[in-house]
Amino acid sequence: MDKNTPPLVVVGSANADIYVEIDRLPKEGETLSAKNGQTLAGGKGANQAACGGKLCHPTYFLGQVGDDANGKLITDALKNDGVCLDYVRFVGDVPTGHAVVMLQSDGQNCIIIVGGANMNSWPDKLSDDDLMVVRNAGIVLLQREIPDGINIQVAKAAKQAGVPVILDAGGMDAPIPSELLNFVDILSPNETELGRITGMPTESFEQISLAVKKCHEMGVKQVLVKLGVKGSALFEEGEIPIQQPIISAERVLDTTGAGDTFTAAFAVALVEGNSKEECMRFAAAAASLCVQVKGAIPSMPDRISVLNLLQTV
Repeated sequence: MDKNTPPLVVVGSANADIYVEIDRLPKEGETLSAKNGQTLAGGKGANQAACGGKLCHPTYFLGQVGDDANGKLITDALKNDGVCLDYVRFVGDVPTGHAVVMLQSDGQNCIIIVGGANMNSWPDKLSDDDLMVVRNAGIVLLQREIPDGINIQVAKAAKQAGVPVILDAGGMDAPIPSELLNFVDILSPNETELGRITGMPTESFEQISLAVKKCHEMGVKQVLVKLGVKGSALFEEGEIPIQQPIISAERVLDTTGAGDTFTAAFAVALVEGNSKEECMRFAAAAASLCVQVKGAIPSMPDRISVLNLLQTV
């Protein structure tokens, strides 16, 4: 990729994901033995940055890690995927964020998050250097695993510079501040998150459409909904929704990181000037490759694999 290409700037969380493989979730008071356990780099922010890097788009990650082994695990993984880490802060007084991922044998997962450096020790005001990289971005990606106040500062700086902002709704389940929504161009929830944001049912496509209408009323013009096995749909106010079925995977090993892969791949395709339909197809192909490999960052596909898959469908 040409260094003059406007970069993808991801501001968000970095976690060490502690995986435990189990047949089922434990009942109350029960102790289960896991079949396997390992620690991998993750966190929605780091996942999305790694995806951008692997897709060979110039990508910057702005976030915080602790001055510990997990912090090194994450920065090494991101560096390995070609992500620029000039805007990563090492904080000494809190640990790197971490997550326990309970991976069941059917590929479904449950996650418990410890905020650590993602949620604590941020400066009250981001530096001019931090905001400069945001203003010079081609597109900015946010999620909800860092304080809202940081996301608001970033989104506001991006908006003022005319840089599109995508907010992945994954992370905290507190209401999204209206101040943040005002600066967001595309909100990207999954069905569950859409239901939580709007307080509406999201079982059928019709219900999803009505919930999205409420998002439009909250000030977001475009809503990109990730529908799991039902694919995805992009709703733009006043337009007919664009629906994209999943590109079926040979085997589903682990859905962790699939949503992050989808959102980041969509952002990369968008900043590279593709139509919304092409962006959806590109993102669907990337997500399909992601679920076939264990772990979030290790499963992110490279550009060649995505393009090859698109040739075959």
